[in-house]
Amino acid sequence: MKENSVIRGFSTKLRVRYSETDKMGFCYYGNYAQYFEVARVEALRELGIVYKNLEENGILLPVTEFNISYKQAAKYDDILEIKTKITKLEGTRITFQYDVFNEAHIKLNEAETTLVFVDSATMKPIPVPTFILNLVNHG
Repeated sequence: MKENSVIRGFSTKLRVRYSETDKMGFCYYGNYAQYFEVARVEALRELGIVYKNLEENGILLPVTEFNISYKQAAKYDDILEIKTKITKLEGTRITFQYDVFNEAHIKLNEAETTLVFVDSATMKPIPVPTFILNLVNHG
């Protein structure tokens, strides 16, 4: 997979819950890491890659980088659409790009996470497993 290419896009929707807002009624900025995890897990699931199965087979995927740029705040009860793309899959890493929109289709933020494939027994990075390369590249 070439750097910054996109195999396929994914979309996940979720609602901002009251407990996720601050005193001003805005979605607390720290919640986005969890939102992106939901979007990432669901994107992989659509490809046939289940986190639980990876872990059962000794493969972990810790986040090594997380970058976000906030444009506008989400509010309580907003339904957010998180558009997720796999933009890089090489060596020991997989990179996801996220664009978050509200119901009015206004872009609220954009982010990127990089995760590294790790052997759970040694806690050392491992190459992207072949079956994952095949599922991502040939869906």
